[in-house]
Amino acid sequence: MGSLPNPTLPMIQFSDQNLQPDSNCWSSTAKDVVRALENYGCFVAIYDKFSLDMHENIFRASEELFDLPTDVKIQNVSDTPSHGYVGQEPIIPLYEGLGIENATTREGVEKFTNLLWPSGNDRFCEIALEYSKIVAELDQVVMRMLSENYGIAESYKALFGSTSYLLRMIKYRTAEKHESGMGIIPHTDKSFMSILHQRRVKGLEIKTKDDSWIVVDPLPSSFVVMAGDACMAWTNGRIEPPKHRVIMEGSEERYSLGLFSFIKDQKIQVPEELVDDDHPLQFKPFDHYKFIHFYYTDEGKRSTCPIKAYCGV
Repeated sequence: MGSLPNPTLPMIQFSDQNLQPDSNCWSSTAKDVVRALENYGCFVAIYDKFSLDMHENIFRASEELFDLPTDVKIQNVSDTPSHGYVGQEPIIPLYEGLGIENATTREGVEKFTNLLWPSGNDRFCEIALEYSKIVAELDQVVMRMLSENYGIAESYKALFGSTSYLLRMIKYRTAEKHESGMGIIPHTDKSFMSILHQRRVKGLEIKTKDDSWIVVDPLPSSFVVMAGDACMAWTNGRIEPPKHRVIMEGSEERYSLGLFSFIKDQKIQVPEELVDDDHPLQFKPFDHYKFIHFYYTDEGKRSTCPIKAYCGV
C-alpha cells in the first residue's frame, strides 16, 4: 500500500482576472475564500501584485533590522503586549520579533525607523511601507469577499474605517544540540486577520480540525491568510482561527513576516445577519485591544479559548 499524500492547505490565486468586484470570477473566488476559512481557518494566497523584487527587498531590510545590536532593538516598545520587541524569552528562545504599529501609514513606519536608526534609513522606511500597503490590499480583498458572501458588507465597511495594521518582522535562530526545535508554541492569533509570509526555510505548521499538522512550503509570491480570534467572534463562530506553530530544523536561520489587522476605537460585534435560530449569538460586543490585554493575564493564558472566556455569551 502506498503512503497517503501529505495534506495541503487550499491555494487561491489572486490576479487581475478575479480582482474585479461584481465579476463572475470575483464571486467564485469569494466562495473559495469562505469555504477555505470555514474548513481550515486559513489558506495560501498566490498574489500576482506582489513581485519577486519586493520579496527580496523586504527580507533584505529584515536582515538589516535584526543585525542591529540588541540594546537598539529593545527600544521597540509598545503599550500593547507583543506589539514591540520580543526576544530572549525562555519559553521560545529561538524567536525574535519587532513590530511596526500603524504600518500602512508613513507616520507609523517613520516613527519606528527613526527610533532604531536615529540618523535615518529612508530605504528601510520606503520598503516597509510599500510592503505593508500591498499586503494590506490583499487583506481588504479577502475581507470584502468574505463580508459580501455572508451578506454583512456594511458591517465590514464600519470595521474597515477603524482597522490598524501591525507589521511584525520575525527571525528564528537555529536550535543548539541541547535545545528543542520549537520556534514558537502552538497558538491562535489575537488579531482580526493575519497574513504570514516566509522566506526559503520551512517551519510554519497549521493544525487541521482532525488534529494533523500541515507544513506550509515557502514560495516568494505566496501568503498564508489566517483568521484571528477576533474574526471568530465577528462571524459568530462560523470561522475558527487555526492553531499554528513553528518548528526549526536544519542549520539555516529563518526569516518571516506577519501583517496583522486590529480594530481600534470601536467595539467589534456580531452582525445581526449572522444570528438566527440555527446560529444563536455566541459573543458579546468587545474592545479588541482590551481583549489582547486580557489574553496576557493569568486567566487569559489559562483559558482554552481566550476569546470565549473574554466575551462569550
